[in-house]
Amino acid sequence: MDIFKKCVVNENATKSRELGIYPYFHALESRQDAVVTMEGKRRIMLGSNNYLGLTIHPEVIEAGVKAIERYGSGCSGSRFLNGTLELHLELEAELARFLRKEAVTTFSTGFQSNLGIISAVVGRNDYVVCDKEDHASIYDACRLSYGKMLRYEHSDMEDLRRVLERIPASAGILIVTDGVFSMGGDVAKLPEIVALAEEFGARVMVDDAHGLGVLGEGGRGTASHFGLEDKVDIYMGTFSKSLASLGGYMAADASIIDYVKHCSRPFIFSASMTPANAACALAALRILERDPSLPEKLFANGEHMRAGMRERGIPHIEAGTPIVPIYTYELMRTLGLASELFEKGVYVNPSLPPATPPGGCLLRCSLMASHSFDVIDEALEIIAEVLGEEKWQA
Repeated sequence: MDIFKKCVVNENATKSRELGIYPYFHALESRQDAVVTMEGKRRIMLGSNNYLGLTIHPEVIEAGVKAIERYGSGCSGSRFLNGTLELHLELEAELARFLRKEAVTTFSTGFQSNLGIISAVVGRNDYVVCDKEDHASIYDACRLSYGKMLRYEHSDMEDLRRVLERIPASAGILIVTDGVFSMGGDVAKLPEIVALAEEFGARVMVDDAHGLGVLGEGGRGTASHFGLEDKVDIYMGTFSKSLASLGGYMAADASIIDYVKHCSRPFIFSASMTPANAACALAALRILERDPSLPEKLFANGEHMRAGMRERGIPHIEAGTPIVPIYTYELMRTLGLASELFEKGVYVNPSLPPATPPGGCLLRCSLMASHSFDVIDEALEIIAEVLGEEKWQA
């Protein structure tokens, strides 16, 4: 059979295109901001992970420009060889201090960070235990490792206990959880996870891609939020969200960082972060360090959005983070609603299987610190209007 046969059969994409509700690859024609221009029209942006609104901050932009002028456009090699800049080392040292960890190393993307960390740390005869709603990069990282992956039901601590009880006492165990889950916006039950890890001799890794700049003291993330910074062994995170750039990081004890830097194939065999990316991330980090009110503004916007949804009877998940998902359940209904919202001037992300369970489709709204209450209210009125129409009712 022709290996390309599967490439021409994509029923959902074909059907949504035929219905005129295909929601992907809309072209942005302006900066990533609270209000943007997409395909020639003003749209309220409720689909970005630019949580602190720093992608347009003058200091971040200036830092990127200066880095290109000084170092050029790229590093043309891996960190392991010719691709380490003093700028990378500066970013890593400052981020380690901010996160109160011994050391940090950086990767070219957040996805690559999970691949690089888990595939290096989880070896043959080890076990990696994941929440069923962990990010896709964690699942791919587990496949890349030589260990065995086990899963527990989402945030179900009794199920996590049952999974841990099945693992031989002699095996190494890494429990990996999102800090803030990217679809539902809910926060991991980190105190319970840490307690079980201690009971069963496991180590804990938190993917804080959606936690950095969002939760914790000054935006230090999920472990800080729970006062468990000394109990979480590895933090992973990205620069593409709160820190307004591109890339990822690992924070841990220096010995673990050194091991990963010498044993992780995704780290060794990938080109390093570009100078501009590193400089922009460092500039954004410094803004966050000096202005801890940014996460507070972000939290207030999330609360305002949820209060507005409650007033208007919009069914949503009460997660307490800047991710505010709207229940839409069915796939085509979700695509249709996203399309109508887009046409009326609000961009949201339709979340479909496998990112959600079957029958659990969502419209994923995400807030920024730079949203005003007036813009949020404008978006809420449009959302309520579109949801109130009969055309896309479940």
